[in-house]
Amino acid sequence: MNTLAHIFGAMAVSDLPVRAVAGAFPGAPVGSLAGAPVHEVPAALPTLSTVAAQLQYGAATGITNYAGLMIAIPLVSALFLLVAGRRVDAWGHWLSVLASWVAFGIGGGVLVEMLGRAPEARAQAVTLWQWLPGTELQVNFGLLLDPLSISFVMLVTFVGSLIHVYSVGYMEHDPDRRRFFAYLNLFVAAMLTLVLGNSYLVLFMGWEGVGLASYLLIGFWNQVHNNALAAKKAFVMNRVGDLGLLIAMMAMFARFGAVDFATVLGEPAGNSGGIPWATFIGMFLLLAACGKSAQFPLQAWLGDAMAGPTPVSALIHAATMVTAGVYLMVRSGAIYVQTPVAALAVAIIGAITLVFGAVVGCAKDDMKKVLAASTMSQIGYMMLGAGLGPVGWAFAIFHLVMHGFFKAQLFLAAGCVMHAMSDQVNMRRFGGLRRVMKITWFAFLVGWLAILGIPPFSGFFSKDKIIEAAFLPNPHYGEWYPWVFGLTALVGAGITAFYMSRLFFLIFHGSPRWTTELEGAPVHPHEANAWMTVPLLVLSVFSIAAGGVLSVGNVFVQWLDPVLSVSAASLGASGEHAAHPEPVLPEMVLLVLTLTVVVIGALLAYVLFLRREVSRAIPAAGAIVSAARNDLYQDVVNEKVVIVPVMTLARGVEVTDSRVVDGLVEATGWLTQWLGRIGSAVHTGAPRRYAAWTLAGTVAALCLVLVTRL
Repeated sequence: MNTLAHIFGAMAVSDLPVRAVAGAFPGAPVGSLAGAPVHEVPAALPTLSTVAAQLQYGAATGITNYAGLMIAIPLVSALFLLVAGRRVDAWGHWLSVLASWVAFGIGGGVLVEMLGRAPEARAQAVTLWQWLPGTELQVNFGLLLDPLSISFVMLVTFVGSLIHVYSVGYMEHDPDRRRFFAYLNLFVAAMLTLVLGNSYLVLFMGWEGVGLASYLLIGFWNQVHNNALAAKKAFVMNRVGDLGLLIAMMAMFARFGAVDFATVLGEPAGNSGGIPWATFIGMFLLLAACGKSAQFPLQAWLGDAMAGPTPVSALIHAATMVTAGVYLMVRSGAIYVQTPVAALAVAIIGAITLVFGAVVGCAKDDMKKVLAASTMSQIGYMMLGAGLGPVGWAFAIFHLVMHGFFKAQLFLAAGCVMHAMSDQVNMRRFGGLRRVMKITWFAFLVGWLAILGIPPFSGFFSKDKIIEAAFLPNPHYGEWYPWVFGLTALVGAGITAFYMSRLFFLIFHGSPRWTTELEGAPVHPHEANAWMTVPLLVLSVFSIAAGGVLSVGNVFVQWLDPVLSVSAASLGASGEHAAHPEPVLPEMVLLVLTLTVVVIGALLAYVLFLRREVSRAIPAAGAIVSAARNDLYQDVVNEKVVIVPVMTLARGVEVTDSRVVDGLVEATGWLTQWLGRIGSAVHTGAPRRYAAWTLAGTVAALCLVLVTRL
């Protein structure tokens, strides 16, 4: 009991410093991407009591006034393509491509203008219209443009536009290409709404929009029954997470009377009414993130989502849907610094998922499902970074951006392989494609080295910093904290190197194991057209150089600093910070260890899948590999733990409704009819019978009086 009291007592710490969402604290780095250790934090930062006054965003100026067009243009394009129908089949996809690039251009203009302002003046608000003019809850449909949101805007529109271009070639012969491009535009518009909204309610509109767009795109080829089932599975599992976001918003309204960022993130949640509000809100926000970002235990939909066209997979995994949960966690950081319990839950979920996805990726033979498992694992790293607190926030976002480049590149390269191999995805029937697909091989090579974290590729500068931050002690927990999370992240890096190397070697190296005409599926591998290969080469540039460039002078951390800046230690009564903890292992030791486990993982894959003959058939496996092939039986667990009990409850409710509720209603009707029949027997219309009944009643009454008198 004392332990529980201690835990819940730590849930709402109103004196903890929080991040300045409006960009109020320039020059206070939370870490370094190159040079200073990640544990270096500013010596003094404001507390929650001073943040509220600084969470007032400046009025939009210049091109920022037109930021709403970034959402409106792709949205209008999507609606037009859907309404116009077959009449615009010949050129509709070009309108979609143009709309996406125009959104990118506007975002670029906003970015340039933002860079021209002082760091403390970079956050600006645009109110589009008064949405809910109620007396108790007033919500304006507005946009918040700050370094965090514009970073997502540039990722979504740039990578999304390259995927649009790639899709021109990939969907060239599909009769429903126009509809596909309409859905792509809808996806981009919804994601931009999510990251640009100035309140949780506007964010929720985009949140639901990406859920709808993903359903439409995953099930795009719904003439195949399994594709339709995959879309439905993703849609339903995301509704569980959406319920978490709704409950969190209800709690915000109950506590703050508002759902806008300025109010919710600028005031201490406190512990009023005996409710630890920060923990309550933080836990349900985490549930929402688990659904949208395919984190444990709501990750089972992600592998099945590979049923959609490959450009959809690239868009979902690299630039839109699954990154939304990480954005939600980091944007809500001011809540999590008040509740060590909820922050710990975020870190635990991230750690579990990064290992879960890595283990599953080791056993899959479906090329796209391996990449899906890797996304699950890499998002787990980002969630771990977000759960580590202020020291991990910038690294989580940095890895998200870098991951967006190389994961889009890997998926699009996989699409080129499918295009060359008659839409086959079984890696055991590939091999030797390097000789006939040199551009695709190069692009995949770059993405492979980036996700492994080999210097100087981008992943080295982002993922490795999360691993390093995981080895920092947490003042709220004991010595176990850095060892558990640090070693988990380190082991995950080694497993990632193994399964991604397995993927690379099985596809491009070794002897060809292609299907033949005798097997009824002859293939003639060839390089894809320029519409598909040029985006790969563009993404290669960013996968190679973006991480290093944005690490020079801590550019990316300093860029996010006005939004994420916060102390890693709580304020004492005197207002002074506690001593900053040092990593439990020296930074150079961690760097060497990480690269060592990565090299070991890659060498193990080299020995098993390149030096040895690869079986064309799926070999028999033990219990662990069989479990990994079946997603660690997550669907079975969901069936037994959730679906069966819910269905049993539903059947019980149905029986109660039909037998008890309906039975009572029917019994009332039967009793009424029975009384009616008695009444009709008495009321015959015969005067003599009425007189007899009257006489009998009178006699009975007199007898009753006499008996009572006696």
